[in-house]
Amino acid sequence: MEQYFSNCLYFTANHLARLMNKMAEEEFASLGISPTYAFLLMAVFERPNITQTELSNILHIAPSTTTRFVEKLEVKKLVERTNEGKLTLVNLTNKGIEIQKDIKVCWKNLYKRYAEILGDDAAKQLTSQTFQAALEIEKIK
Repeated sequence: MEQYFSNCLYFTANHLARLMNKMAEEEFASLGISPTYAFLLMAVFERPNITQTELSNILHIAPSTTTRFVEKLEVKKLVERTNEGKLTLVNLTNKGIEIQKDIKVCWKNLYKRYAEILGDDAAKQLTSQTFQAALEIEKIK
């Protein structure tokens, strides 16, 4: 029965996403943040004074989801928001800056885990192909 669904991109992509999410959650458990929060923190680190709209676009999530994530990270004292006119700007706190090294270690450990299973070349190729497929499908929306 397992092979019955193997030709369905929807099924296989979701299956892979669940497995990757489990691995990623395990890697980030020590930091007390989800992998998605880590991506948000990395984006803010790379682009200080970033707007929530820009964050939504970078993370490919709805603005309301971005707001919810930023609010939770504010509670954890990892980010802070300031208003400039109609814009809400997001910046890291000192604590948010300090956690960056640990975030990078978690991402490297996650990569090592799945690259050991798939092989380094296959891991890179699968990531690249999946990213390109997402971009192509997103164009149709």
